Amino acid sequence: MRILTLSLLLAAVVAAAPARAACPPVPDHERELAALYERMQEAPDPATAQPLNDRAWELYTDAPDEAAQAVLDRGMGMRASWNLLGARAEFDRLIEYCPHYAEGWNQRAFVHYLDQDFAAALADLDAALERAPTHLGALSGKALTLTALGREAEAQALLRAALAINPWLPERSLLKGEEL
Repeated sequence: MRILTLSLLLAAVVAAAPARAACPPVPDHERELAALYERMQEAPDPATAQPLNDRAWELYTDAPDEAAQAVLDRGMGMRASWNLLGARAEFDRLIEYCPHYAEGWNQRAFVHYLDQDFAAALADLDAALERAPTHLGALSGKALTLTALGREAEAQALLRAALAINPWLPERSLLKGEEL
């Protein structure tokens, strides 16, 4: 009887335990990003465009909740200190928790790129761009990755797409042929 009571109590506790929390929706920054992109296109020089680009990055890295933000921040810190294995593990966790959040994919792509795993970087950049087609970091990162893979024509097309959004990106120096 006592074993049955304990079994029933354990079953009730397990049933009452909350399931693993789902990641909330990604913050909607589309209107602010569109306004920033417009101002970037009108900027007369790189110095004017830089704070706008910085603000876009603040929006890209605004995670869906505090838990996701903590994982993103840890991963970015690890990447900055060249702990690529730790960073990749954090971004794996972020993608598992928030698969709809483009920045998780973009940051893991950056780690793959730094590790010279260009095929993995390209797959993650495609996933990021599916979620955020105008993400400047993912566009320019994909251009750099395609260049590393020897796919120059595709890289130049993506670089032009990124520069159409922000003509003052540092990667503009990689543009070949006619200017913007």
